[in-house]
Amino acid sequence: MAECELINTCPFFNDQMAEMPSMANIIKDRYCKGSNTLCARHMVFRVLGRESVPKDLYPSQVERADEILGNR
Repeated sequence: MAECELINTCPFFNDQMAEMPSMANIIKDRYCKGSNTLCARHMVFRVLGRESVPKDLYPSQVERADEILGNR
């Protein structure tokens, strides 16, 4: 599986995680490299587009992504 197409431009890593590169790399390994189907940010991006992804949405917040997508 390939890296997420958003890995280099994801605002989550460039804004919220900029001061924590070690933690960012751990999260990238889990959510961005390989299968990105578990990433809440990518879930919203895939359905609603980049502009609909909340800046404060963490990759692990799948329940929140489901709410945004109306999958309650």
